Amino acid sequence: MARVLVTEKIAQPGLDQLSAAGHEVDVQLGLSPEELLGAIVGAHALIIRSATNVTPEVLAAGTSLVVVGRAGIGLDNVAVDVATERGVMVVNAPQSNILSAAEQAMALLLAQARNIPQAHAALVQGKWERAKWEGVELYGKTLGVIGLGRVGALVAQRALAFGMRLVAYDPFVSADRARHMGVELMSLEEVFGMSDFISIHLPKNKETIGLIDAAMLAKSKPGIRIINTARGGIIVESDLAEAVRSGTVQGAGLDVFEAEPTTESPLFELESVVVTPHLGASTAEAQDKAGMTIAEQVELALAGDFVPFAVNISAGEVSEVVRPFMGLAEQLGRFFGGLHESSPSKIEISYQGQLAGAGTGILTLSVLKGFFGSTSSEPVSYVNAPALAESRGIEIQENSNITSHDFVNLISIRSNDHSVAGTMTGIGHKVENRVVSVDDHNVEVPPADHMLVVRNDDRPGMIGSVGRFLGSAGISISSMAVGPNTDKVTALMVLSTDQPVPDSVISEMAASDGILDLHRISL
Repeated sequence: MARVLVTEKIAQPGLDQLSAAGHEVDVQLGLSPEELLGAIVGAHALIIRSATNVTPEVLAAGTSLVVVGRAGIGLDNVAVDVATERGVMVVNAPQSNILSAAEQAMALLLAQARNIPQAHAALVQGKWERAKWEGVELYGKTLGVIGLGRVGALVAQRALAFGMRLVAYDPFVSADRARHMGVELMSLEEVFGMSDFISIHLPKNKETIGLIDAAMLAKSKPGIRIINTARGGIIVESDLAEAVRSGTVQGAGLDVFEAEPTTESPLFELESVVVTPHLGASTAEAQDKAGMTIAEQVELALAGDFVPFAVNISAGEVSEVVRPFMGLAEQLGRFFGGLHESSPSKIEISYQGQLAGAGTGILTLSVLKGFFGSTSSEPVSYVNAPALAESRGIEIQENSNITSHDFVNLISIRSNDHSVAGTMTGIGHKVENRVVSVDDHNVEVPPADHMLVVRNDDRPGMIGSVGRFLGSAGISISSMAVGPNTDKVTALMVLSTDQPVPDSVISEMAASDGILDLHRISL
């Protein structure tokens, strides 16, 4: 029997399921951070929602912990990396609220089209104002879906039933899949310029924070209405408020905000903006699904069985040969993803040397986890990464060859457009990951948080030119490798920097003489 600590409200059937399995279910709601440190001692499982912060300190105190279960999708409040280091499995319920979230988006879409909240407020205040609250039909209007993940796809499906035309921005969805959904893919700017309504369904990450700002809103079709039920911070709220005041944006429906919880925002003062307090998952059905799903996952983890929604993986399940390469494989996957502007149709992953035949399936999952990590609207795990590849129409091919001419072990990733390869070098505690080839150019550089890949004419002065661009922006180069092409016409620079390179610098570099293309990569 294991002790399961539950710190937030979970559907009773889920708790009953754990009790029926013979576990001690210890429900302690509303614990302070200090109280949690005491309560976690001796617990084998911890079940939470969004309010409990599972910090490194909590994980250190929970020396008996086997699994942390998040009854929902987001894992911002769980130190997943630390849990992995300590051998604690982290599981979630990624499918529990997608239907509720999609319906919330549709509710706000209809509220915007027909001014329902405003008309209700006026009527209960004694005002019969039919003309003032005249709305529009959804039929024949264009809906722009920003992000065609699971929720975005459900919204698209429902909008089609209303007779709406669908356009979308999602560089990681294949054209064939979009056509199958009845959606036309285009650039973000084109979607904003063509749509009557916008519905946002993106993950919150470095690339999407502040994505919808004043510059993007200025490119909108006049009278556009914007719905956001994804994550706060994707829209710059002050810019949206100004766009509504100026009439560029007709209205907005928001369920998420830059800071939560909140009762203050410039948007709350605007009559044409409809707001709700993050109710996307707040349905009885979603709560029941989340509770039952997380109970099932925790029960499987405690029994040592296969766990479908494991976000990380127990190190004990991976061979001694393969385990050290998992981090490298995920870094190479992220690097490889940064080279692509859209999804490739095929990804070929090759293992050479001692890795060949050593159970490299987990390394392939690590590559895919890295590749999809910054593009998915849900946390990417070793289990759901293959499903993401399938949903985006990407063929995955794995090859192994015990022969490796230049390295003891080598992991290579290739598509029709790009390639990257890496290995581990050193002895004992001084082993380091290395990127050794990019787009068939031989380089050797350690992976870093902020990197640039620059393809340029192979001529004198190009390294200095790139250095001047970065230096003028106050950016230091931490490491650099240069690999000429066999034709001696082009060369490739791979650099790591002490901070992200701003968009303005990227634009200046891309337009300069001798720079053929460049990619900004975040690991």
